[in-house]
Amino acid sequence: MPKCFLVVNPRSGTGDETPALVAAARELGIATHVLRPGEDVSSLGGDAAVLGVAGGDGTLGAVAAVCLARGVPFVCVPFGTRNHFARDLGVTDPFAALSAFIDGAPRVVDVGRAGDRVFLNNVSIGAYAQYVHRLRLRSVRLTLDDAPVRARVVLFANNAYRLDGVREQLDEGLLHLYVGNGVLRRSWEERVGTRFVVGGARHVAIDGEPVQVESPLEIAIEPRALTVLVPSRA
Repeated sequence: MPKCFLVVNPRSGTGDETPALVAAARELGIATHVLRPGEDVSSLGGDAAVLGVAGGDGTLGAVAAVCLARGVPFVCVPFGTRNHFARDLGVTDPFAALSAFIDGAPRVVDVGRAGDRVFLNNVSIGAYAQYVHRLRLRSVRLTLDDAPVRARVVLFANNAYRLDGVREQLDEGLLHLYVGNGVLRRSWEERVGTRFVVGGARHVAIDGEPVQVESPLEIAIEPRALTVLVPSRA
């Protein structure tokens, strides 16, 4: 078996199952590393042929970026609170997900970039971003490709979301931009493209994590850039 390396974020979700997950991975011959606060994932598992992460959506993008840079497959072990990317892959059980290191089926998916940062799900500006940054909730004034926009929510999604928040496809090769002022998603404006330039944004949420960015911010998609190994029965 080629060398496999699993990064575990014990601060994702409750973290209660971290020891059991680490033990299960090591029993399968998978090298593991439990992240320390502030540790840079780009320095980990440098000689691994397969690199994976057990964490929530906020942890996945950083490890996926390392896989892209090294040209190695990525394994997603759902270990957070919501696990949106894993859910859309059809991977729901963290212990069963470990089998992807052994005999996983390859699946090629799109990735997004917000500036130089990789995202797998979405980039949010407005209400949700303000919430995770602990800012006062209010409408935002931006430019989108030089056109002025005022909205409560501006969301750039890596592939299309259904009304229930699920993505049926992860290799469409398109960004879906949702601009909303109302509560109901069906009333939001939707645009589709491969690249958008946003002016005036500073506090955003990338895959749910609070991030401060420079303006203007380029958001683009890289079609079918990442190879993900999923359990053969997923």
